Order: sequence, then structure tokens, then C-alpha cells
Amino acid sequence: MASPAQDISRDASATVSSSLNLSTSPNASFHSPPSSFDGHHWRAGSSRGLAKQLKPFATEDFKILLLENINLAGQDLLSKQGYQVEALKTSLPEVELIEKIRDVHVIGIRSKTKLTAKVLHEAKNLHAVGCFCIGTNQVDLNYAAKRGIAVFNSPFSNSRSVAELVIAEIITLARQLGDRSVEMHRGMWNKVSKKCWEIRGKTLGIIGYGHIGSQLSVLAEAMGMSVIYYDKDNLMSLGMAKQVASLDVLLQEADFITCHVPENPDTKNMIGAKQLEMMKTGSYLINASRGSVVDIPALVNAMRAGKIGGAALDVYPGEPGGNGLYFDNSLGPWAEDLRSLQNIILTPHIGGSTEEAQIAIGVEVSQALIRYTNEGITLGSVNFPAVALRSLTTDEPNHVRVVYIHHNIPGVLRKVNEILGDHNVDKQMTDSRGDVAYLLADISNVNQSEIQKLVASLEALDC
Repeated sequence: MASPAQDISRDASATVSSSLNLSTSPNASFHSPPSSFDGHHWRAGSSRGLAKQLKPFATEDFKILLLENINLAGQDLLSKQGYQVEALKTSLPEVELIEKIRDVHVIGIRSKTKLTAKVLHEAKNLHAVGCFCIGTNQVDLNYAAKRGIAVFNSPFSNSRSVAELVIAEIITLARQLGDRSVEMHRGMWNKVSKKCWEIRGKTLGIIGYGHIGSQLSVLAEAMGMSVIYYDKDNLMSLGMAKQVASLDVLLQEADFITCHVPENPDTKNMIGAKQLEMMKTGSYLINASRGSVVDIPALVNAMRAGKIGGAALDVYPGEPGGNGLYFDNSLGPWAEDLRSLQNIILTPHIGGSTEEAQIAIGVEVSQALIRYTNEGITLGSVNFPAVALRSLTTDEPNHVRVVYIHHNIPGVLRKVNEILGDHNVDKQMTDSRGDVAYLLADISNVNQSEIQKLVASLEALDC
């Protein structure tokens, strides 16, 4: 984990957009100071429609950078807000990423872009990150929070796509379809039944019974498989699935084993030589979670020894930044060993790569970014507390929405409310997550001439 920012001096800034339709440029208003938190934001809306659109900036000046070919559905939602959206099909090398990120207010990424503390430190205007995928381990979440940068993801939208891929791989491995297809492409007719199996009546062992694992459980049972699962938490089973007490029990009982766990110190090399040796001889291993979960050299050795009958890998310890002829030993000394094995399915991290999943992810993350940017709502953030207020309406003129991000220390709310106390606070909600606290408040009867005074008073707080 990267160390937090050392300079905690406050140079906070604010934005104002009153019911008189005054907009300011985000180039100044979303400036991230060299401090632990990124200042205060004010939001209020226009009088059009029943619900006010709370945009505290001139949208044409608000810059969003989307990397790694974000789905067009998400791009369109952001563009329709009037934001200045730049979309690239690939990730960027760190030097280019740092240069680009200095000028943007929101960045959208998938799994290959690494937003380290070094990169985020240069993001002087950044106030939100959208991870258009499940995982967020590619972002230094703690450092982002300390800089006042909210991070959003889509934890569920591609669950079905991954589950269906695993079902397909179970059948493909059981029937050795990958090898037979390659042979036919080479002109070889090789009709065999030895070591080809039906999956009906076999036992599937699922490591990690979350959204993907539980959906997979239902699909596998529908195809006649028995399902057992291991999870560190006690979870309710779906259908006839049974939770086992330990990973060792699952390894010893399952015919097919599939991994659906996050990347963290506990799951690094979770399946290594010891675990592979515990598995049934001729059993199968599938990993569509994270590349660090399986010790690949140990898997290669187990397959060459005949201990493991087949494997399917969709993720790897090292992955290329773009498409091309890159799956070789430049990624790691294991790549060409994997390519030499029989009955192994190697796919380029496509578990969630379906049209349906990418549309759903694009829509979910873009909507979260819009809510946060326009209204200060943090629902769906993985590093900020979840705070929301109902929308202001056209029946609420001269209202201002205040967003205040600060250190989670005693006395801050008292100081803030002393500043807001001369006005009627219609709604207020605050919450904290670790060292970060987040306040959202709507105040009424605010004259345009009073706004800058309120902003200056809040900026003067060293919180």
C-alpha cells in the first residue's frame, strides 16, 4: 500500500451553481491541492423540470478521460451530460497516463490501467474514478480517498457472463473439445472417448460463493452436477449446494474446481503445489478470478505429471496492455509452458466480455459518476461512505447543496454547522469510512451574494 500524502496543508476550493443558473469552470473549482483531501464542493440546480439538475460547473469544461475501450452506452450517457469526453481503446503507459490525468476531472478505466499513488498524486483536478469492471485492485483506494477522489465500480453486472463462461469451460474440458478442435483445424481426424466425460453426476467445487459463484451454482445444478462451495463467510446455499468447512475438504471432494475470489494477500497462490496435490487425480481446475490466485508453474507441473486432467485460465499474473501477439514469456516464464499443454483452455481475460455485460457495466458506472458529479451522491463508491439526499426540486428556489469532504476527527461538524447556522438546513447527512468523512447538506434561502462568503468560510476550516 502506498504511503499517504505527506503535505496536509489545506488549499481547498469550491464550486457554486445557484438557482440563478450561475456556472463556474471546473478547472479551478475541482483543483486537488497537495493535501490529504480535495476540498469542498457546492452544488445547486437550475429551475428546469421537476428535479433540478445540480451541475456546479460549465459542463463543456468538465473533462472525462475513458481508457480501455469503455462501452459506447456508458460513453453516450456521459456525453449527453455535456461533459467533454475523450475515449481511447487502450490503456496508457505510466508516463502518458500521468500527462493525461493532470487535466481531467473524471477518469474511466478497466483492469489494465494502474492508478497508483504516483499517478494519482499528479491528478490535480481529479475528483472521481470509474472502474468499468468488478475489481478495483488496480487503484490505490486509500490514497485516492485521502486525496478526496471517489472510486466507483460495477460489482455485479458481469456476473452472469462469467458464470456462463465457466459452464462452457467445464463441458469443454470434460469432453476435450479444445484439443479436438485444434486437431481438426490441422487436418487430423481423432475420434476418441477415452477420458471424456459427461458432467452430470460430477461434483463442482466453488471457491468463493459470491455473486458469480452463487449464479454458477444454480446453472451447474440445472445440468445435473452436485455443488459444494467454500467461503470464509457462512453464506446461505442456493438450491442443493452445500458449504464445506475448509478449502482442503473441497479440494479432496470436487471433480471440477473453480475460483471466484478477490485479489488480496490471503488469496495469493491460494492454489499451489500443496493444494493441487490434494485434488483428485484427473480433476479439473478453472480460474476466472484473478491471476495471482493460482501458482501457474505448480499447475504446469501438475498437468505434466497427469495429476490434473485439464485446466481453464482466463486471468494471469501478468497481462498485456492491449491486443496482439503478446502472450509469450515476456509476461512471465510460464506463458510458453502453458501454451505447450494439452487440454488447457487459455482465454484473454474475457470472463465479462459480452455485449450484455459491457452495456450494463457502462450504464451502471456512468450513472454513478453522473450522480456523484452532479449531485454529490456517493452510492456505489468503494472508498467513500455511502451518502445520499433526495433531489432538489423546482419548488425549492434559492437552495444550495453543500458537499464537504474532511478528515474523520472530532469537532468538524460543529464548525461546519456554525457556518451554515445562519441559514435553514433543510436536509443533512454525514458518514465516515476510515479516515474519510463526507457531509452532504441542502440549505435554503441563500442569496447569490452570500454564496462566496459561505464558500470562503468553509475553505478556511483546516479539517
